[in-house]
Amino acid sequence: MDDMSEIYQRHAQTVYKFLLSQTRDEELAEELTQETFYQAVRSIHRFDGGCKVSVWLCQIAKHLWYQHLRKHRREVPMPEDPPELPAPSAEEGALEREGKLELLRLIHDLPGEPREVVYLRVFGGLSFREIGDICGRTETWARVTFYRTKEKLRNGGVSDEK
Repeated sequence: MDDMSEIYQRHAQTVYKFLLSQTRDEELAEELTQETFYQAVRSIHRFDGGCKVSVWLCQIAKHLWYQHLRKHRREVPMPEDPPELPAPSAEEGALEREGKLELLRLIHDLPGEPREVVYLRVFGGLSFREIGDICGRTETWARVTFYRTKEKLRNGGVSDEK
């Protein structure tokens, strides 16, 4: 772990994607990514090699994100909708927005780990392997959790499972 620039080159994109999936704000994700690596340099002596470097960095990033939320006491911003090319009618637009809002509400109401897997995959664009690493689980676990959660959302968030 002598060469932090190499660590930065290898893991900055993963940390940024993770933070972007949490913050849904490119500038804030970039700022927190930089702060993550600053904190990593300051606390490198505490890294014991018990987990992957990317997992350690994402844990630092998650801590910084929670710290930011506490400091600013604000809700997590909702992602902005991209502009649509063909303008739908007012009725179609209202129905589409309502459908997106309902999906986001369903995702928000999910329990912790399934919600985090969906955020990391959909909003963060992370691979199942990266998600498994961040959550301290396997790639297979991440795939299965995402699939089951997606099926649960398709059924309106209602499930027989606990």
